[in-house]
Amino acid sequence: MRVWDGLDSSSQISFSSQSPPIATMTENPNLQRALLRRLEELPPFSTFDSTKVALIEDGPPPLPEDSLDLSSFPCLTMSSGKKIFARLLVGADGLNSPVRTYAGIPSRGWDYERHGVVATVKYSERIKYHEGDNAAMAYQRFLPSGPIALLAMPGEFATLVWTTTHGKAAKLKALAQKDLVAMVNAAFRLDNVDLEYMSGLNDGITEELTWRSGVIGAKEDEARIPRLVESVQEGSVASFPLRYRQADSYISSRVALIGDAAHTVHPLAGQGLNMGLADVQSLAKTIEHSVKHGGDIGDEMYLDRYNNEMWMQNNRMLGVTDKLHKLYGVGSGPIVGLRSLGLKMVDRLGPVKGWLMKQAGGMGT
Repeated sequence: MRVWDGLDSSSQISFSSQSPPIATMTENPNLQRALLRRLEELPPFSTFDSTKVALIEDGPPPLPEDSLDLSSFPCLTMSSGKKIFARLLVGADGLNSPVRTYAGIPSRGWDYERHGVVATVKYSERIKYHEGDNAAMAYQRFLPSGPIALLAMPGEFATLVWTTTHGKAAKLKALAQKDLVAMVNAAFRLDNVDLEYMSGLNDGITEELTWRSGVIGAKEDEARIPRLVESVQEGSVASFPLRYRQADSYISSRVALIGDAAHTVHPLAGQGLNMGLADVQSLAKTIEHSVKHGGDIGDEMYLDRYNNEMWMQNNRMLGVTDKLHKLYGVGSGPIVGLRSLGLKMVDRLGPVKGWLMKQAGGMGT
């Protein structure tokens, strides 16, 4: 993996093929298929297809003749009319979580005034994997408007993640495929001034890149940047607003929040999914501990183990990505020189790089 400053290409940090692989890229459908196969191997459980949760509320007060008190249980009313009472309701329902709203848990943060543009792109040649492992190089360049990254997938494909302003994101999505390809190639090769000029063009972007590459030359060494992107997979271009969010707590009585329902992170470190998976792992261990000790899995006394482990861990990652976003959003002044010096120093410190690799791979604590 190579990460560098778009305003100072000598300021970089690299993780070579001699290091353990930082992470593995997989497409979402592959992950979903693997999870579904695993579910089929487990004891029978109930699934509800083609239905929605219409309402979440507290269970009804017990009647005198009732032996079971469900008044403290969350009651889910499905769109089919079916009611489900939950001993523990896990909110894995995203940024605007209805489960979090039901539990009355505040979520605080702000919008970054940026959009992430994503797509699947194809290189002009097949990726050559490093000998002895399955790792291919990932690239990320920090531009003043936001970072752009290409994350290798099998064969000649890669995932594009480009953070930029709302206006530029809308324009990138509206470009013809050849012009979008030209903008991606330019973003890794040209000076920011040239890139800003090209961003203002409505047509002729491909020809402009060809001219500037020939006359001005690439700002970056071709041997240290991604291969030329050849095409963009049809239907793969999308965008989403970037936000910072952290719930005040990940738990309440009979409720636990995981993933984006609990926290929303800037994608510059690629940690959103890893953080959500870590939530799942921690909550599963918490439930297992509760069952082994004969406890109530929805009791806050037991759920506190999950909250205590993950809230601060996630808060640290949220803070790091937020500060990096703000640091690399500065386009001039002494901060540019200081951050360049800092990144160069980190690149020379092996133990620090090792720690960063563990964090990026979701193995840190």
